[in-house]
Amino acid sequence: MMEGLSRRGEDYLRVIYELSCEKGFTRVKEIAERLAVKPASVTEMLRRLADMGLVVHEKYGIVRLTDEGFRIGAMVKDRHELFVKFLEMLGVPHDVAVRDAHELEHRLSSETLTQIEKFVKLLLSPPDRPAHVRRWLNLLRERLSSQ
Repeated sequence: MMEGLSRRGEDYLRVIYELSCEKGFTRVKEIAERLAVKPASVTEMLRRLADMGLVVHEKYGIVRLTDEGFRIGAMVKDRHELFVKFLEMLGVPHDVAVRDAHELEHRLSSETLTQIEKFVKLLLSPPDRPAHVRRWLNLLRERLSSQ
């Protein structure tokens, strides 16, 4: 990812990215609500992210991602969604998959992330998915749901 960027910093960038995609910017209050933290905590993290060149924050104003912040925020969101899909493929309920994906996305090496991404994309790539992969995926779902 980016040297010096903490797990929590990644979480903030993902949330800012998600909120910014809706209207192009966000505000401290919206970030605090989404992360269930106090506005003062958001302001402190925004100061750190701004020092890293990832956000632009006007005091009592709007928050925008820089190009680099946007790139990292998108990457963190994609990684999170990848793990949710992976866990759901294993039969994990959606709410649990979302929670567990959050833990996994910060703990695995980039090599492992790359391989899981390839695996999930192969399994979710219809209509060109090979017939044997479709059969295997159906069998996997059947076995996991029956236990």
